[in-house]
Amino acid sequence: MKKLVIIFSIPLILCACGRITFNMSGASVGTAKTCQVNYFENRAEIVNPRLSYLVTEALKDKIQSNTSLSLVNSNADVLFEGEITGYNVQPQAVQASGLPAKDRLTVTVKVKFTNEVKPEYGYEKSFSRFSEFSSGTSFASVENDLVDEIMEQLMDDIFNAAFSSW
Repeated sequence: MKKLVIIFSIPLILCACGRITFNMSGASVGTAKTCQVNYFENRAEIVNPRLSYLVTEALKDKIQSNTSLSLVNSNADVLFEGEITGYNVQPQAVQASGLPAKDRLTVTVKVKFTNEVKPEYGYEKSFSRFSEFSSGTSFASVENDLVDEIMEQLMDDIFNAAFSSW
Protein backbone atom coordinates (compact mmCIF):
# COMPACT_ATOMS: atom_id res chain seq x y z
CA MET A 1 0.00 0.00 0.00
CA LYS A 2 2.83 2.41 0.87
CA LYS A 3 4.45 1.67 -2.48
CA LEU A 4 1.26 2.69 -4.30
CA VAL A 5 1.07 5.94 -2.37
CA ILE A 6 4.68 6.72 -3.25
CA ILE A 7 4.22 5.80 -6.91
CA PHE A 8 1.15 8.03 -7.26
CA SER A 9 2.74 10.85 -5.25
CA ILE A 10 5.72 11.22 -7.55
CA PRO A 11 3.73 12.66 -10.50
CA LEU A 12 1.98 15.09 -8.15
CA ILE A 13 5.26 16.31 -6.76
CA LEU A 14 6.70 16.73 -10.25
CA CYS A 15 3.62 18.65 -11.39
CA ALA A 16 3.86 20.95 -8.40
CA CYS A 17 7.39 21.86 -9.49
CA GLY A 18 6.11 22.94 -12.91
CA ARG A 19 6.64 26.65 -12.23
CA ILE A 20 10.35 26.32 -12.81
CA THR A 21 11.45 25.17 -16.22
CA PHE A 22 14.75 23.39 -16.64
CA ASN A 23 16.26 22.00 -19.76
CA MET A 24 19.40 20.17 -20.80
CA SER A 25 21.44 23.38 -20.73
CA GLY A 26 20.83 23.78 -17.00
CA ALA A 27 18.97 27.01 -17.65
CA SER A 28 15.93 28.09 -15.72
CA VAL A 29 13.53 30.79 -16.82
CA GLY A 30 11.34 30.72 -13.71
CA THR A 31 7.89 32.07 -14.50
CA ALA A 32 9.13 34.20 -17.42
CA LYS A 33 7.25 33.56 -20.62
CA THR A 34 8.64 36.13 -23.06
CA CYS A 35 12.01 37.44 -24.15
CA GLN A 36 13.05 40.45 -26.19
CA VAL A 37 16.43 40.76 -27.91
CA ASN A 38 17.13 44.24 -29.22
CA TYR A 39 19.50 44.85 -32.13
CA PHE A 40 23.14 45.04 -31.00
CA GLU A 41 24.73 48.11 -32.59
CA ASN A 42 28.37 47.86 -33.65
CA ARG A 43 30.34 50.61 -31.94
CA ALA A 44 33.78 49.01 -32.26
CA GLU A 45 36.60 50.96 -33.90
CA ILE A 46 36.92 48.26 -36.56
CA VAL A 47 33.51 47.32 -37.91
CA ASN A 48 32.71 43.91 -39.31
CA PRO A 49 29.49 44.64 -41.24
CA ARG A 50 27.94 41.24 -40.38
CA LEU A 51 28.65 41.35 -36.65
CA SER A 52 25.59 43.26 -35.38
CA TYR A 53 23.28 40.88 -37.20
CA LEU A 54 25.28 37.81 -36.08
CA VAL A 55 25.25 38.76 -32.39
CA THR A 56 21.55 39.61 -32.39
CA GLU A 57 20.46 36.49 -34.25
CA ALA A 58 22.85 34.13 -32.44
CA LEU A 59 21.43 35.27 -29.10
CA LYS A 60 17.86 34.77 -30.32
CA ASP A 61 18.76 31.30 -31.60
CA LYS A 62 20.44 30.38 -28.31
CA ILE A 63 17.37 31.43 -26.33
CA GLN A 64 14.90 29.68 -28.62
CA SER A 65 16.82 26.42 -28.68
CA ASN A 66 17.54 26.33 -24.93
CA THR A 67 14.44 27.79 -23.26
CA SER A 68 10.68 27.81 -23.60
CA LEU A 69 10.61 31.61 -23.87
CA SER A 70 8.70 33.21 -26.72
CA LEU A 71 10.48 36.02 -28.55
CA VAL A 72 8.51 39.28 -28.63
CA ASN A 73 9.24 42.83 -29.81
CA SER A 74 8.16 44.69 -26.66
CA ASN A 75 7.04 44.35 -23.04
CA ALA A 76 8.99 41.13 -22.44
CA ASP A 77 9.62 39.42 -19.12
CA VAL A 78 13.35 39.41 -19.91
CA LEU A 79 15.22 41.82 -22.18
CA PHE A 80 18.67 41.72 -23.77
CA GLU A 81 20.17 44.87 -25.23
CA GLY A 82 23.68 46.06 -25.84
CA GLU A 83 26.41 46.89 -28.28
CA ILE A 84 29.57 45.52 -29.80
CA THR A 85 32.40 47.52 -28.26
CA GLY A 86 35.48 45.72 -29.51
CA TYR A 87 36.69 43.94 -32.63
CA ASN A 88 40.43 43.82 -33.04
CA VAL A 89 43.35 41.73 -34.23
CA GLN A 90 46.61 41.77 -32.30
CA PRO A 91 49.87 39.84 -32.66
CA GLN A 92 50.49 37.29 -29.88
CA ALA A 93 53.42 34.87 -29.98
CA VAL A 94 56.64 36.39 -31.35
CA GLN A 95 59.12 34.17 -33.21
CA ALA A 96 62.91 34.41 -32.95
CA SER A 97 62.83 36.50 -36.13
CA GLY A 98 60.78 39.12 -34.31
CA LEU A 99 57.69 38.44 -36.39
CA PRO A 100 54.49 37.25 -34.75
CA ALA A 101 53.69 33.53 -35.06
CA LYS A 102 50.06 33.98 -34.10
CA ASP A 103 47.47 36.71 -34.24
CA ARG A 104 44.38 36.97 -32.06
CA LEU A 105 40.93 38.21 -33.01
CA THR A 106 39.05 39.49 -29.96
CA VAL A 107 35.36 40.43 -29.92
CA THR A 108 33.80 42.30 -26.98
CA VAL A 109 30.07 42.73 -26.43
CA LYS A 110 28.50 44.90 -23.74
CA VAL A 111 25.16 43.43 -22.60
CA LYS A 112 22.38 44.77 -20.42
CA PHE A 113 20.05 42.01 -19.24
CA THR A 114 16.82 43.17 -17.60
CA ASN A 115 14.73 40.62 -15.76
CA GLU A 116 11.24 41.85 -14.90
CA VAL A 117 10.35 38.59 -13.11
CA LYS A 118 13.42 38.55 -10.86
CA PRO A 119 15.07 41.98 -11.07
CA GLU A 120 17.94 40.93 -8.82
CA TYR A 121 19.22 38.68 -11.63
CA GLY A 122 19.59 41.50 -14.13
CA TYR A 123 23.09 42.59 -15.09
CA GLU A 124 25.10 44.96 -17.21
CA LYS A 125 28.55 43.76 -18.17
CA SER A 126 30.96 43.12 -21.00
CA PHE A 127 31.80 39.73 -22.44
CA SER A 128 34.96 39.16 -24.42
CA ARG A 129 36.23 36.13 -26.30
CA PHE A 130 39.08 35.52 -28.72
CA SER A 131 40.41 33.05 -31.24
CA GLU A 132 43.95 32.76 -32.54
CA PHE A 133 45.25 32.03 -36.02
CA SER A 134 48.62 31.69 -37.70
CA SER A 135 50.19 35.00 -38.71
CA GLY A 136 51.10 33.43 -42.03
CA THR A 137 47.40 33.07 -42.81
CA SER A 138 45.44 35.89 -44.38
CA PHE A 139 42.96 37.28 -41.84
CA ALA A 140 40.34 37.66 -44.58
CA SER A 141 40.54 33.94 -45.33
CA VAL A 142 39.87 32.87 -41.71
CA GLU A 143 37.77 35.77 -40.41
CA ASN A 144 34.34 34.15 -40.86
CA ASP A 145 35.40 30.92 -39.14
CA LEU A 146 36.99 32.84 -36.27
CA VAL A 147 33.87 34.97 -35.82
CA ASP A 148 31.64 31.89 -35.82
CA GLU A 149 33.80 30.25 -33.14
CA ILE A 150 33.82 33.39 -31.01
CA MET A 151 30.04 33.86 -31.42
CA GLU A 152 29.37 30.41 -30.01
CA GLN A 153 31.53 31.13 -26.95
CA LEU A 154 30.05 34.59 -26.40
CA MET A 155 26.47 33.32 -26.64
CA ASP A 156 27.22 30.62 -24.07
CA ASP A 157 28.65 33.25 -21.70
CA ILE A 158 25.76 35.72 -22.15
CA PHE A 159 23.13 33.00 -21.89
CA ASN A 160 24.66 31.38 -18.81
CA ALA A 161 25.03 34.72 -17.04
CA ALA A 162 21.31 35.36 -17.62
CA PHE A 163 19.75 31.97 -16.94
CA SER A 164 22.04 29.77 -14.86
CA SER A 165 21.68 31.54 -11.52
CA TRP A 166 17.90 31.51 -11.08
